[in-house]
Amino acid sequence: MKEHHYKTTIVWTGNKGVGTKGYADYGREYTVSIENKPDILGSSDVAFRGDKTKHNPEDMLLTALSTCHMLWFLHLCSDAGIIVVDYKDNATAVMDEVQGGGGHFREATLHPYVVITDANRIDEANELHHEAHRKCFIANSCNFPVKHEPSCSVKST
Repeated sequence: MKEHHYKTTIVWTGNKGVGTKGYADYGREYTVSIENKPDILGSSDVAFRGDKTKHNPEDMLLTALSTCHMLWFLHLCSDAGIIVVDYKDNATAVMDEVQGGGGHFREATLHPYVVITDANRIDEANELHHEAHRKCFIANSCNFPVKHEPSCSVKST
């Protein structure tokens, strides 16, 4: 087994001068810093008193699932000689909040729309989503179902 290590720094930036004196007295804003990469400005979801203009953890989890799947899919297509010229995913997820606080994601669904160059390989390209899902590090780390509903078309000439 080969290990990979990751490091991130999260700095809360929501102190409005009184810290967490009261639930409504502090901001949910934070900065994500990773060496040699642009910072990400985050907040909680609007439902939890967050700033809708900043990324929230729920968005970033879904983004991680979608991008990990995409990167594996592109890798597998490249290995198979399937030329992908466009890829877009309108991923969705459902999170349940439980009484008394907390909650969990119930499911996520990826909706990758892929454009390839060879009409004879559409079925094969769609099947590679299964293998991409099987190999996705992020999906393999989740305790909820990650579904995929791919579609594929051919680049018009």
